[in-house]
Amino acid sequence: MYKTYFPKSKELSHDWVLVDAEDQTLGRLASEITRILLGKNKPTYTPGVDTGDYVIIINCEKLTVTGNKLEEKMYYRHSLYPGGLKEINLRDQLTKHPDRVIRSAVWGMLPKNKMGRKLVRKLKIYAGPDHPHGAQKPKQIILNKE
Repeated sequence: MYKTYFPKSKELSHDWVLVDAEDQTLGRLASEITRILLGKNKPTYTPGVDTGDYVIIINCEKLTVTGNKLEEKMYYRHSLYPGGLKEINLRDQLTKHPDRVIRSAVWGMLPKNKMGRKLVRKLKIYAGPDHPHGAQKPKQIILNKE
C-alpha cells in the first residue's frame, strides 16, 4: 500500500525568486507567478500546504497586453456609499498604480481562502528596477518570452 507524502514544516524551504516583468504578457506572467507561489513547480507540492516561494516582481510598469485591453479592460472598486462605484481602464491603472494590475491578476488565480490570502502576502511588486530585498539573495528566473 502506498502512502501519501505530506511534507513537514522543517522540510519546507521558501526561497526568493526575482521576476522581471518587462515585455511580458500580463496573463502568462500572472499564471507563472501563481504556479511559483503555490509551489507547483516543486516536486514536494502538496495541496493545502504552503510549499511555494516568495516572488519579487520588478519593472511591472513595462508589461504588455494583447488586443484592445488597454482601453477596454476596466477595474472597478466601490466606496460602499450610494453611487460610489469607481472605474478605471488598464492604461490609466498602469500609469497610476502598476502594481495593482499584477496583484489583481494573480489574486484572481489563487484560491479564495486563508491559504490564498497567505500566498498573496508573499508577492512583492515594484514598478521600477529596484527592490529592497537584496539581503534575501533572490534567484532570478527568466520566463518564456514570446
